[in-house]
Amino acid sequence: MANGSVLETITLEEAQQVIDAAAKKAAEIGQPMDIAVVDAGGNLKAHARMDGANIGSITISINKAYTAIAFQCETGDLQEATRPAGPIHGLSDAHGGRLVVFPGGIPLVRDGRIMGAIGVSTGTIEQDQEVALAGAGAY
Repeated sequence: MANGSVLETITLEEAQQVIDAAAKKAAEIGQPMDIAVVDAGGNLKAHARMDGANIGSITISINKAYTAIAFQCETGDLQEATRPAGPIHGLSDAHGGRLVVFPGGIPLVRDGRIMGAIGVSTGTIEQDQEVALAGAGAY
């Protein structure tokens, strides 16, 4: 067996708390959502598709969470820099098209360390961001 330690990351219980808080906010605003939480390595930890959420948004929510972990920032922070005149235009085509460069993905931070990320999709980008913030606030 190899010696070493596993990267500290969000637990399943914590991921479910994040999803529950996000789903509560989505219900409050009347917009069903796809809500994903990834671990510190960008791997899917938990996902919920609320009744009425778009099937096409499943992958988008997962990829928003992945992008937030991969670049250690909110996905919305990548918008301006990735526009056609931006310094990293084309970034969204990297990683096999898996990166999402609009709001709804937020790192989950504990004691100054990123432990995972939430990604939300189905509503407008403003709604996605609002619901993601509610989920992140529960961490």
